[in-house]
Amino acid sequence: MIIELAKEDLKVKAEKPLKVFYDGQVIGDFYVDLFVENEIVVELKSVQSLAKEHEVQLVNYLNGLEKEIGLLINFGPSGVEVKRKFRQFRQDQQD
Repeated sequence: MIIELAKEDLKVKAEKPLKVFYDGQVIGDFYVDLFVENEIVVELKSVQSLAKEHEVQLVNYLNGLEKEIGLLINFGPSGVEVKRKFRQFRQDQQD
């Protein structure tokens, strides 16, 4: 996946450590699966099917990292499934 993103001239880092914030203070580091263009958190899964818990986990990461957009990508048995999540609720947010 890193190779394909790089082919599109996107900056991507794997297992990138990012600072976690709580109440405006750094409380530690979190390693995201992929970090694209210094903005988008990508969480990779390989499960039978995505559950609501996976989506909540990604939104919690976005909140802790103070990033706005995340992608949840599952390489499951029935193909690739992609969900886009936002730190704040948006009308155009996909389920």
